[in-house]
Amino acid sequence: MEVKINREIRNYTESFFFGLSLRQSIFSLLAIIMAVILGFTFRGKVNTEVLSWICVFGAVPFGLLGFVTYHGMPAEQFAWAWLRSEILEPRHYYNEPRNTYYEVLKATIEAKEKEEFERHD
Repeated sequence: MEVKINREIRNYTESFFFGLSLRQSIFSLLAIIMAVILGFTFRGKVNTEVLSWICVFGAVPFGLLGFVTYHGMPAEQFAWAWLRSEILEPRHYYNEPRNTYYEVLKATIEAKEKEEFERHD
């Protein structure tokens, strides 16, 4: 008997239905419902090939929401993180170069330049 254990315990997901997690099962069900609704809505109005593409494009967002993670975050956490970082709390960093050595010795350099200028007059 062999028990499969993830190398990283944080990557553990509990199987709910056919090996899918609860989140994946819910979003799969929503994708199927959306495809069925779109199929019955556009049936008879467009040909079969276009209807199949409409159903696919209607179901894809739900599939992405359920199955895709970005940096370990599900879609709604990623959307909230993006909204906060780009819209609500944007930070703009400006790089203004400074010559610290020149600032420290500025008075001395100006005095030397003044002496040189007075000497040449």
